[in-house]
Amino acid sequence: MLGDIQSHRLIHIKGWLFLFLGVFSAGLLVAETMDLKLTLLLLISIWSFCRFYYYAFYVIEKYTDANFKYAGIGSFLRYLISRKR
Repeated sequence: MLGDIQSHRLIHIKGWLFLFLGVFSAGLLVAETMDLKLTLLLLISIWSFCRFYYYAFYVIEKYTDANFKYAGIGSFLRYLISRKR
């Protein structure tokens, strides 16, 4: 298993690569279809997923349960399942 990235430079490069991949792939989808409806739905989907990510990793930790530290989506799902029990 790989460890956490320790280099701040690599963390920033990884973040910018994610942004580039997202913009590039969305641009290809829009360029291929040239459909306003698809473009708007894509933008709404991206915005909604970003807001959910913010909710899952910031709002829950800062406003709901400050004792739990999240390491990713799997950790968030385990948190949700354990709270239901």
